[in-house]
Amino acid sequence: MSNLLSFDNTACVGCGQILAARTVVNALGPDVIIANATGCLEITTSRHGHSAWGVPWIHSLFANPASVASGIYAALKQQGLDKKTKILVQAGDGSTFDIGFGAVSGLWSRGEPIIYICYDNEIYANTGMQASAATIKGTNTATTPAVALELGFTGHKKDMMAIALAHGVPYVAQTTSAFLDDLKAKVLAAAATDGPSYIQVLSSCIPGWHIDVKDTMLVPKLAAETGIYPLLEFRYGQKTSDWKVPRPIPLVKEYLAKQRRFAHLVNSPEGLELIDWLQNKADENIAKYDL
Repeated sequence: MSNLLSFDNTACVGCGQILAARTVVNALGPDVIIANATGCLEITTSRHGHSAWGVPWIHSLFANPASVASGIYAALKQQGLDKKTKILVQAGDGSTFDIGFGAVSGLWSRGEPIIYICYDNEIYANTGMQASAATIKGTNTATTPAVALELGFTGHKKDMMAIALAHGVPYVAQTTSAFLDDLKAKVLAAAATDGPSYIQVLSSCIPGWHIDVKDTMLVPKLAAETGIYPLLEFRYGQKTSDWKVPRPIPLVKEYLAKQRRFAHLVNSPEGLELIDWLQNKADENIAKYDL
C-alpha cells in the first residue's frame, strides 16, 4: 500500500508530527475519514489547490474538529456505514488542550466510536511558538520568554490522559514520535475499540524546540526513557502496557540539554532548581505508573 500521507508536503525537515501522522493514517488504511484541526499538520499538507492526503480529509477550525467528527459519525450511522468506515480526529495540543477542549469533552461524554489523536509538540507551533496548556514548566516560548530573571513558562502541563480516563474513554494511550511501531500498534488497538479512543503523541518540533534535525528521533526517545513522557496504555481504565523505563534511567537534564528552549535553565540557581523539579516529576511518573 502506498503512503496515505504523501511526501509532497511543506513540513520542516525532520518534523516528528509528519512521521507520526503518516504512521497513523497508514495503519488505519484507506477506509477512514479525517477531521483535522487548524495547525501545523493542516498548514503543511493542504496548501492551496493541493492535498497530501490519500483519504477523505476535512479541515476544521481550532475549536471544533471533535464536533465535525461527530457530524460525520451521525451521517455514516444514518447510512448504515458507521461500522465500516473509521473516523479520525487529528489535532495539536493547542486545539486539544485549549481551544477545542470543550468539544473534546463532549465527544468523550457521548461515547461515540471516534479515534482522537493529539500531536503534542507542547506549543502553538504554526502561529509563532506560543505557550499552550501542554507546555511544560520552564519552557522558553514566544509568550513566556526567558528574559532577565524569568524562567519561561511558569504553569503546569494539563494532564489530558487523566482527563480522558475521568471521562471513561475505553482506550487511552500515550507515546512519542520516536516509537512509530508502538504508535502503529496503539492506533490498531484504538480502531478495534468499541467507543471513543484517545492517543497522545509527543511530536518533535525542530524550530519550536530548537533542536538539531539529527536529533528529531533522539529527543522524543529520551522523553520516554527519562519518564518525563512515558509510553502508556489504558483499556477501560486499567493500565495494560508493560513498557518499562530502561535502567539506568537517563537524566532529565540530558533530555533538556538537547533542546535550546531550555538552555536558560543552566544559567541560574533557580533554573537548576527547576531542572531538579522536572526530574522529580519524571521520577513521580515512574513510580505512579510502575515503570
